[in-house]
Order: sequence, then C-alpha cells, then structure tokens
Amino acid sequence: MASSIPANPTSQTVAALLPKLNDADSDFRFMSLNDLYTVLTTANKGILAQDPHTSARTIEGILKTLDDQNGEVQNLAIKCLGPLVLKLPPTHIPALIDRLSKLSTEHSVDSSIPATALRTVVTTFPRPAPGVAPSKATEDAYAAISRVLIPRLVGVGAAPQGGKNANELPGLLQLESNKGVDGDAVDVLIEVVRCFGPMLRDVEIHALYTTVIGVLEHDRTSSVVKKRAVVAISVLASYFSDDVLSSFVSHLIEKLRSSHLTPVQRRLYITIIGSVTRSIPQRFGVYLKTLAPFVLSAVSEDELAEHMERLAEDGEPDVQGEEVREAAFIALEGFLASCSGEMRIFTAECINAALIFLKHDPNFNDADEEMGGTQNGEEDDEDDDLGEEEAFEAEEGFSDDEDISWKVRRCAAKMIYTLIQTRASGDLLEDGTLYDKVAPVLVERFKEREDSVRLEIFAAMSTLIRKTGEGGLRLSSNEAEESHLALMGPPQSRKRRRGGSDASMFDTQASISMATGVTSPPVQESPFSGPQASLAALSPAIVRSLAKLLKAGSIASKQASLALLRDVVAAQNGGLEDALGQLIDPLVDAIKATGGVGAGSTVGTGPGTGGSATVTSLRIEALNLAAAIAETHSSDAIVPYLDKLVPSVLLAARDKYYRVSSNGLATAEQLAKVLTPPRSPATDPKRQHYLNSLYDTIVDRVNANDADTEVRQCAIHALGVLLARASGPDGSKLLSPEKRTAALDVLYERLRSEITRMAAVKAIDTVASLTSPRVGFHPAWTKNVSLELGAQLRKANRLLRGASLGALKNLVASPAGKATLDGKTVLGLVDVLSPLLTTSDLHLLGPTLVVLAHLVKGNAKKVVNENMIASLCALVVAPLGGAVLDALLILTQTIGEEGMSKPLMEKLLKDVGVNGDPGVVGKVIGTLLVSGGNSVGVTINDFISELSTAQDDQRKCLALAVLGESGLRMGTSSPLDPELFMKYFQSKSDQVPLTAAVSLGRAGAGDITKYLPVILKAMDGPASQQYLLLHSIKEILQHAGDAMTDIAPQSRQIWDKLILISQAEDNRAVGAECIGRLAIVDAKNYLPSLENYLTDREPGIRGMVIQAVRYTFVDTDDTYDEILKPILIGMLTTILNDVDLENRRLALTTLNSALHNKPGLILPHLGQLAPLVIKESVINPDLLREVQMGPFKHNVDGGLELRKSAYETLFAVMETGYTRINVVSLYDRVMAGLEDDHDIRVLCNLMLSKLITLDPEETFRRLDSIGERFQKILSQKPKDNAVKQEIEKQDEAAKGVLNLTVHLNRTFPVAGGTAGAQASGGLGSAQGQVWRGYWEWVRKEMNVQLKAIEEGDAGGKMDI
Repeated sequence: MASSIPANPTSQTVAALLPKLNDADSDFRFMSLNDLYTVLTTANKGILAQDPHTSARTIEGILKTLDDQNGEVQNLAIKCLGPLVLKLPPTHIPALIDRLSKLSTEHSVDSSIPATALRTVVTTFPRPAPGVAPSKATEDAYAAISRVLIPRLVGVGAAPQGGKNANELPGLLQLESNKGVDGDAVDVLIEVVRCFGPMLRDVEIHALYTTVIGVLEHDRTSSVVKKRAVVAISVLASYFSDDVLSSFVSHLIEKLRSSHLTPVQRRLYITIIGSVTRSIPQRFGVYLKTLAPFVLSAVSEDELAEHMERLAEDGEPDVQGEEVREAAFIALEGFLASCSGEMRIFTAECINAALIFLKHDPNFNDADEEMGGTQNGEEDDEDDDLGEEEAFEAEEGFSDDEDISWKVRRCAAKMIYTLIQTRASGDLLEDGTLYDKVAPVLVERFKEREDSVRLEIFAAMSTLIRKTGEGGLRLSSNEAEESHLALMGPPQSRKRRRGGSDASMFDTQASISMATGVTSPPVQESPFSGPQASLAALSPAIVRSLAKLLKAGSIASKQASLALLRDVVAAQNGGLEDALGQLIDPLVDAIKATGGVGAGSTVGTGPGTGGSATVTSLRIEALNLAAAIAETHSSDAIVPYLDKLVPSVLLAARDKYYRVSSNGLATAEQLAKVLTPPRSPATDPKRQHYLNSLYDTIVDRVNANDADTEVRQCAIHALGVLLARASGPDGSKLLSPEKRTAALDVLYERLRSEITRMAAVKAIDTVASLTSPRVGFHPAWTKNVSLELGAQLRKANRLLRGASLGALKNLVASPAGKATLDGKTVLGLVDVLSPLLTTSDLHLLGPTLVVLAHLVKGNAKKVVNENMIASLCALVVAPLGGAVLDALLILTQTIGEEGMSKPLMEKLLKDVGVNGDPGVVGKVIGTLLVSGGNSVGVTINDFISELSTAQDDQRKCLALAVLGESGLRMGTSSPLDPELFMKYFQSKSDQVPLTAAVSLGRAGAGDITKYLPVILKAMDGPASQQYLLLHSIKEILQHAGDAMTDIAPQSRQIWDKLILISQAEDNRAVGAECIGRLAIVDAKNYLPSLENYLTDREPGIRGMVIQAVRYTFVDTDDTYDEILKPILIGMLTTILNDVDLENRRLALTTLNSALHNKPGLILPHLGQLAPLVIKESVINPDLLREVQMGPFKHNVDGGLELRKSAYETLFAVMETGYTRINVVSLYDRVMAGLEDDHDIRVLCNLMLSKLITLDPEETFRRLDSIGERFQKILSQKPKDNAVKQEIEKQDEAAKGVLNLTVHLNRTFPVAGGTAGAQASGGLGSAQGQVWRGYWEWVRKEMNVQLKAIEEGDAGGKMDI
C-alpha cells in the first residue's frame, strides 16, 4: 500500500486513507495507519490547513483507532498523533486535546492510552526556548493547553479564569471519583510543565501546585501516584514565583511541625523536600537552614533510642519508622550533593547521623557475626534503585521478618559517599575529619552482612582513598610511557632555557627507563601528618578486614575488595609490604577462579562500585591488583611469593577470553620488571627460570594467530619490556642469545604486519633505548628494522609516523644500534628523512634533525649532500624557535665537527644571508663557524670586518648575531671585546641596538669575567642604554649554565643595579626577569629581599617584583625549593591581596606559573589560595562603566582582563590539583563564566570538557544549569550592524557549545532523549528536565550541525 502514496501527498491522499481505518481486518487498519503516518511525516505543513473537513475526519479516525482492540494499531495511532498535531489548523488543536482528555477506552484493556496520547501531543508541540520570543505555533499550542488541558487536569472549579471551554466533567486530578487519582494524568501534568513551564501564567502555576499538593495529601492516593506527584511538584517548582515558593516552604514547615504528623506523612514531606532540593538547588538552598533540621531530626540519636526502646518492649519492627529514616538519608544526600555550601553548618550532624545508622542493625547480634555476608544481596537487586521513588514502596521490596534496616544503612553509606565526594577536596580531608571520624567506622562496617550495603561502604571508602592519593606528583609507569610516546606533541616554547642548545628535550631515555621500571620503587616513608599519614595508619585494619572477605565473601564483595586494595596501593604508591602474606593466597585464588565468562552475581551497587560482578571481572580485578603490587613494591618484597604468582598469571595470560588474557599479559610485564636488573640480580637461577617462563608464554601469545588483536598487542608490549630489561649490561645473562635473537625477529615480523605495527614500533623503541653495546644487535636486524621504520614515515597515519620516528631516533642514537649501521642503510635512512626537513610539521622536524645529527657522525661525506644543504638553508629562513631551533643547532654543530662545514657555510652566506631572521641565521652561522674551525672557509675576523663595513641594518644585525653566538660557544678563548657590541647601542636603527645588546649578552655568557664588569659599569649610563643592558644581563643569566659560579661574586652589585633601573616603567618587564633569574643564584639572600619589596608603597615596584617572582620558579633544583618553600605561600597570599588591579592580575599569572613549575609546593596549600583566585573571577560592578564615544555609548568592563587571568589560573588549578579545592565553588564559577565574555566562555568550555572526566557526578548534577546557559548562547543572534569579528565570535561560541553538547550527551546518555529519560527516572525524576528539553530543542533546531559534529567526532576531529 505504501507504494501507492504519491511523492507530494495532499489532503485528498489523507481522505482516501481514512475509510480503511474502519476495516474489520486489523491488518488493514494497521497498514492504513502506517500509510497515514508516512503521509503526515513527509507532507508539507499546510496539507490539512486549508481543509478543515478532512482535518476533522482525520481526528475522528485517529481517536477511534486509539480504542482499537489490537494493541499494535493503538500504538501506531499514538505515533500518528505526533506529525498530525503539526499539520492541523490551530483551531482544531483545542478540540483534539479536549477529545483526548475525555477519551474512554471501551475495547481496550490498557487504560493509559488516553494519557499516553496526550503526552505525545504535548511533547510534539513546538516549545518555548529561553531568551527567544515564542513562535506563532508555540503560542497556538500553549493557548490550546491553557484553554483546554489545564482546566481538564485541575477541574472546572480550580481552573484559572473559569474554564470557559471546559465541560462539567471533574478534573483528571480531582479526587471526587471513588477510583482515586489516575497516575497517568499526573504524567500528563509533568509533560505540560516540562514543555511549557516558561509560558505558564502565575495563576496556572498556582492552580497546578494546589492540585498536586491535594493529590499528595489525600488519603486515597496510592503510593505509586504519590511518587509521580512528588516528581510533578519538583518539576513545577522550577517555575514557582518567590511568593509561591515561600508559601510552599511555609506549608511544609507547618505540616512537619504538626503534632498529628504520622510517619507516612513525615516520610512524604521529607521526600518532597529532597526532591525539590535536587530540582531547584539554587533557589531552594536558602531554605535548608530551616528545613534541614526537620530531616535531621528523623535520623537523630534520640529517635533511634526511642525506636530501640519500642522494639525491646513489643518486639515488632517499626517498618514505617525505618522508611522515614531511609527517606531522610535520601533527602540529606540530595542536600549535600546539590547545596553543599548551605549544608556546611550541618556537617557534624550529618556525619554523626550517618555513622550511627551505618551500624544500625537491630536484628543482628554483632557477637555472633561472621565475615562473609549473606546471599540476600542478589535478592535485593530489584529493590536497589537510587531515585526518590524508593520513598513510596509499600507492599513491594525486601522482606525478612519486616526488617528493612538494611535500606537505612545503605542510604547512610550513600550519604557518606556524597559527603566525601563533595566535601573532601581541600576541606574535610585536610582537617582530619574524614579519617578521624568517618574512615574507622567504614572499615569496621566491612563486616556488613548485606552485600548491597557493603558495596556502598566500599564505594565511600574507595572515594576517600582515591582523594587521599589524588593531587600527588607520582608518575606511574603507564603515564611515563605515555609521556614518552607523546614525544611528537606540540613544539616547545620559543623561550630558551639555560644551557643553550642541547637535545635534552628529545632525550627519551629517562622516560623509557621509568616506563620499563628500571629502578626498584623506593619504600614509601609514611608522612608525619595529613591524609597520607592517616591512610598509612589505617591500612593494616583495611587489609585485615578485606583479607577475610576475600576468603569468604560473595563475588561482588571480593571484586570490590580487590578494587579497594588497588586504590590503597595507588594512593600510597605501595604500602602493603607487611601485608602481602595475608593477601597473596586469596589473590591467587581470585586469579584462578573458574565459572565461565558469565558466571557470578549481578548486584546493583552504588556509585563507583560497578554494576555487576562475574568470575571474569573478578579475575581481571585480581590481575590489576597483582600488577599494581608488582609495580609499586620492591622486588625483595615480591620475590618470596613468585612461586604462587607466576603460574597463576601465566594461566590467565593464556586464557581464551581476551580481556583476561590482556590483563594477564600486563601483569606478566610487571613481573618481568621485578625479575630483571637493577631491581633484581641476574645471577639467581630461580629468577631466571621464572623469567624464561614469562618469556615463553609472552612469545607464544605474540605468535598466536587465533588470539585477539588486543591480546597480541599487549603481548608485544610485554615482550619489548622484557627484552629491553634483559638486554642491559646487568641482564644479558637472563636470556640466552638464541631466545634474544628469536624475540628480535618476532618484533621485526610484527613490525611488518599492519595490525600489530604500532605495538611493535613501541616495543622496538623500548628495546633500542636500553640495549647495551655488549649485547648489541645483529647488523641485518638493525638494517631491516631501521629501514622498515623509515618506510613508515611515508604513511598517512600521523601517530604511526611520530612513533616510528621516535623509535628510529633511539635506535640510531644507541651505541648498540649505531655500531651495526652500514653505509647503505644510512643512505636509505637519509632518503626517507629528507622529505621531513620542512616546516610544514614542526612536531616531526625536531626529532628528524636529531636523527640526522646522529647519522652525520662518521658518515658526513655520505649524508651531507646538496639536497640536505638546500633543505637546511630553507629551514634557516623560517622563523624557528625552541626545541626545533636547538635541534637544528645540534645538527649544524655536528656537521661542523665532522669537517663538512664549508659547503654549508657557503650556501648560508650566499643563499640565506639577510633573507631570514637575523637571530636564527646568526645562531646557525655562529655555531657552524665555531664547530667547523679551520675547515669552514671563513673566520670570525671576516664577520667583524663585515660588521664595520655593512651599510644596511639587516647585515649589521646578522653580523652581530653571528659574533654573539660565536662568543658564547668559544667561551674564554673568544677574541671579541665588549666594546665591539656596545658601540652599536647608539645606532639610530630600531633593530641594531637591541640585536647588539642581545649579542653582547650571549657573548658575555661565554666569558663572564671579561664582560660582566664592563656591562655593570655601563649600567650607570643614560636610561636608553640601561634598557639595552638589561637585555644583555638577561642573556647572561639565561645562558651562563655552569658558569653561574662566576656571577655569584658580583651578584650583589647586579642586584642593586637591577632594582634601581627596573623601577622605570619601560624597564620593568625585562628587569623583572633579570631579578627573578638572579634571585636563583643566591636564594637565601635575595628571596627574602623580594618578599620585603612586595609590601612597598609604590604599586609599580610591587608589580615589578611580582613579575620577578614568576621567574624564580623555572630552572631550579630541590635545594632551591627548600629555601623557597617556607616563604612561597606567604608571598603568593600577599600579592593576590594587593590593592592594585594590575598587580593582582600579575599575581594570578605568577600563581599560574607556580602551579606548573612548583606543584609540589603549591598543592598542599590550594585550599588557602584557590578562594583568592575564585574571588577575582566574580564580576565587580564597581569596575563597570559607560563611555561616551561620539554619538554612541559603550560599556567598558575594567575588570575583564583580571577575570580572564583568574579563569586561566582556575584552569591550571583544575588540571594540577582538582581534588584539593572546593569542587562546588569551582563549578559555580564555571557556570558563571559561561555567561561572561567570549574569551572566558571559551575557557569555561574547555574546563567543562575536562570536568566531564574529572568529576562526572558533579557534571551530571549540573546538567540543567549547563543546558540553560547553552540554550541562551545558541539562541543569541548577531546584531544587524555586527562586524565580521563579532559574527565569527558568535559562530565560534555556537560551535564550541554544540561540541560540548554532543560530548555531554554521549557521556550521560540517560540524561537526554525520551528513552534515556525513562531509563534514568524520566517521569520519575525532576532532575535533568531542563537538559532533556535543551537536548530535544538542539536536535530539532540544529540537527544538521549536530550531525556534522557527530560525524567529525567519530573521525577523531572533535574540537571543543
């Protein structure tokens, strides 16, 4: 039938389908409806607008099929209502709604059909958007709802303005009927408010509010309807006026104070308070000071004592009382999650109540308790829901002699979890409250007999332990490896560090050593105080309790116990040396557990504990713990247990299930590190046996063609680590030469396979870095591998190119690899590297130059050809800096040392000369001039002569730069005189004096004793000369390197002159850098001086010193940190409280620098510093002013730059120490920033994208606020006279918001969409209603942009 539908259907097409809806055959009715749905979906909007007769007939036909005996026909009829209401004339919509509200289903057993149809109609209507005037269609839809649906919901008497068009039927939510209130009608009300809440008039809101309150308080209302009515009042509360909200709160207080309050009513009102708090936390939080005591009283110690007395008297459990306490803890959890700041005054009461009821188990005798738990947890799963609907379970749920105290304990544990989640960072964790009061009780309650409760306790304890360990500076092996593999990251800053040109930034030996666990982890000393010390003291008790559970607990408890132990290990970087004897046997049993992939139990658990536990997931968790123990504990502590560990791990590595096998191989890799030097001696035959067993299994998994790709990649990585560790100077005896050769051949074969190529590249990189010359490589292997790596440089995969280049660099740089390279291979490598000598990809250029520098050594005549020289000359012309320039200078120096400098120098002088940046060209030529010696063809005198005879500024600048670089590299043997540079200070050129000053400083860094006295004497000269000499001093301090000791005797003289000269406004920036770098030379004397200047009366001097402090954070060692530590926080506090606006901005940039360079000194004090930063991110009304510019008035925000700096610093705080600050306060500022200036919004978008990962729970709670602000941004339209820049900013803002919208929806799919809403509570939860409305609006209004972003995201191109 569908084929007969025309491409452009008309109302006649609809009319032709309507008679078939009355066919006796249900199949024909269904197919007719399907065709009608197709027509209504594809037709234009006006198909029925001009044909009221067909419209009326269509309505009649749809209404009739809604009462069809066939359920599929009914469902399709409801589906047709969606497109139908968008095609009907506006005058027909009230009639449709009226007919639906009166519809009675005589032929159908499903009484919810009319309400479902009404909800479909309401949700299909176009709805209002915040900040945008409603469209004509939206106004028509609201008018119909206001005239017809709202009066039908609340009744004629309660309807606003008399219900003119309402008939005499009672309202759907009125209680006159003996059947009570229909819960489906409440669902309709929820949808009306959710979709049209912003347009509802006060009188309508009040009528709906009064009706819902009546439903809630009526005795005949069932518990199911009450649950929905609680959600309805929460949704409606978002649109309460201040008067209505105040009246609502007064009503709650009056009811809770009533002497006739029953437990059921008390439970109801407590649940309402908790639900409304989650719905409108910003507005409702101010009332918690009055309302929270009512909730806390329900879980007070006095009420518990009364309950226990009654229980002792009559022996009957108080089910209603337990339900009240359960509701109270659910409400308190919502208070803490949504209104953390307002609940601070009740912190002690909340903690005391939670700890009391966490131990509340009236039907259980603790003296008879045995560890292990019951199996009732699985029976409780169906009742383990987290929403407000728990507050109304009358006949359903757990039944054990009517004892539901386990629910109270579970909710108390959840409340503790939320308290830790929201208040630990920089708050209750730092002052000791959590470890002194909460943690001991949590550990004690590990013996809890109910699995669902115990898992919530584990979740709370795990969160506390993770927050204790977060914010530290430890770098795990995986992170170290990632840092190594991220070698091809963004090019480094152009700012040069002391020490001049070197390849340190390309040296990955250290990071690879960390990744492969070269050194045995040191035993962590317990700190004397603080959270870490508290955790260390509590660890033995934790281990004892968990060890018992691992022997006799359920699968879910065992898995959670293992995860908790892994958190303990991660937080302390070990710490289980004395407890391994208790843990190894149950750990090995867990690794060997059998029962199949799906065997086990599924337990609905709290946040952070996972949703299910199976034998497979238990084995994986056990392997993860074993790997963590091996990684963080010394070899001597682990070796005694290898007899049990190694066989079980190898068994897991050979498992058929890929996840178990992959984790088994990862654990085997950690054990290989334990068994190899220097963590373990190479002469122990028993350890050699273990290592060979690991080797055989790993190689077998690499070669297993039937193994999953992920398993083979993990095996290749493990093989690379094992082979690298066994190829060092001390480990060569661990593997036989035959096995080593076979393993290298396996890696080469895997390198040639596209599926395993990336893993093989990383493994070869590791092996090349750590193999000693005594072990070496076979020449044929080196040749094949290096050429294969070179071939990957032509591939399109950029990650593969970067990793291959890194591996090739380490291979040719290692003595073992370099010794086996022949001339033919070198030429082949030069051919594949030459195309990379371009500035089109600076990330690859630096490593390429370093590789070529290694190839030039010993092969200069073959490598340095015309093509390379031409490529280098093209590079020199480009504005290079930072690491890339350093690498270029390394290659240049190597070419000079190898005697091939003359052809390169000729090309540089002839083809480049003044065409490039004199600073870059001068450094290259100067480096080549010194390193090439007599073979270069020119001398330093030639450039001196060129300087004196040159007529144009460019040539003078180039000559000065060459001489400055030459003086730096020649050191004390330099024939150059300071006067040679200083005489050009008087040049009238804009460039020459500054170039001369910089060159003077570089030459002076090579011979400080000769240059520095002259410079200091000249600083007594005119102001213009002082500015230039400051640049010279800066270069000396920056590049002196080991010659810093020559500066120390004159440091006081330098200090005094710098302080004096830098007070001039033009000199402050450069002078501040000089002062900061000089303070490092003699920190004991100069840091206190800087601190004293911070209280100077002159704002300019304070600003200069603030900038100077920033430069004291770089290029320093631990000795300097010990001097800085006692005064740093005081200095930062002083400058952040400076009265001058600009100085506070500089203070924020200084703190930002400290966070990146000295995090260890800053993080412990973030709780003190972060509030000062947050304060500066708030808009200051006193700094807003209106400026008249001609006929126009402009608003000027004098605090904008300060706020930008504050948000930049908050971003750094979030990245480095998120767990140590008040999360709620930070999120509040991010929310405020989304409504601030464009630049701040961009930064807040980036912060929000990271917060999704850092704190998903708080992000989920903020979804409504995020959706509201995002919709405002997307609804903004540029003005008609907007310039191009404003339009581009608006487009950029919209793109960033849409990207984040997609990201958030994918991270929290239950928050958006109808199905997702139902899954997360949907109509059962008021929280998230704004976000769901926003998501639906975006999907409708910006569907094309969303699809483009989703496609780009799938391709890895998402751009926040």
